Amino acid sequence: MTRHRKRLAGVLVLAAALAPLAAPPGYAQQAGAAPTDAAPAAAAPQQEPGAAQYSRKGADTCIACHDEPKILAIFKTRHGARTDPKAPFGHDNLQCEACHGPGAEHSGRVRSGQDRPAIPFFGKGSTGTAAAQNGACLGCHRGDMKHGWTGSAHERQGLTCASCHASHQSRDAVLVKAAQPEVCYSCHRAQQAEARLPFTHPVEQGRMACSDCHNAHGTTTDANLVRTTLNATCNGCHAEKRGPFLWEHAPATEDCSLCHRPHGSTQPAMLTQRAPLLCQQCHSQAGHPALPATSASLPGRTPSNYLLGGSCLNCHAQVHGSNHPSGRKLMR
Repeated sequence: MTRHRKRLAGVLVLAAALAPLAAPPGYAQQAGAAPTDAAPAAAAPQQEPGAAQYSRKGADTCIACHDEPKILAIFKTRHGARTDPKAPFGHDNLQCEACHGPGAEHSGRVRSGQDRPAIPFFGKGSTGTAAAQNGACLGCHRGDMKHGWTGSAHERQGLTCASCHASHQSRDAVLVKAAQPEVCYSCHRAQQAEARLPFTHPVEQGRMACSDCHNAHGTTTDANLVRTTLNATCNGCHAEKRGPFLWEHAPATEDCSLCHRPHGSTQPAMLTQRAPLLCQQCHSQAGHPALPATSASLPGRTPSNYLLGGSCLNCHAQVHGSNHPSGRKLMR
């Protein structure tokens, strides 16, 4: 035990009490509890008879068994900061049990061949429901979630905060732009495939993350977009396409996804199809030189390459809109 106590030397006590399992603000050393040579670790708070009991020595009890590096890494995070009164390890707080719940039963003696009772939250075989586990996090992080989480797509799927976040890691992958997409891809496989098509946003290069466009905690918009509409979200980066324009192109004003695939495409500019096929979904080719042509069918036998290319964008270059007085046809 001395080896484990020395690891916690200087660690005071844990922060943030559980909402459904709130404990008294201070840890009173129970009578008969063995003294420790570490800084005062959390002793079991006084509980009502029949209530779930906390361990006698707080984090000392937990780390006696759970001393692997991935667990001890919590002391490199804000959760393990002893100087923050709001952190689980802050003074007079519940340390490991602030998040994992009362651990006296889990850490107690068990008979040979008997299974050890699971810790209430965030552990192998834990008995807490998704809502209860999220409640443990929301006791401190309610302000970070705003109002969108309740009823959001992720909450309806029964996800917990720990499904995406790693609170013991010194750098939570979700909060690192280059690492975040891999966390999202563990569920969103279709978007992962699209992000690796020839024409995409620079997500794979680490210059963008899913959270640049989506709020995983939920919003009042479709697809949990960070802004009120899809176009407003796109225009956050593509400001030159925002307008207002003297001559507007209706599809571009209405919805960017009518022409573009936001997660990736096999076509340049992430278009859903190449021109002129894309344009001819709305614009009739009747009376317009939009049909494929060859040099044999044109006068002079040396026609312009722009005509042979057959792309509407060869002439109608201002496809998102134009402010030119003569730009009615989006040609200038």
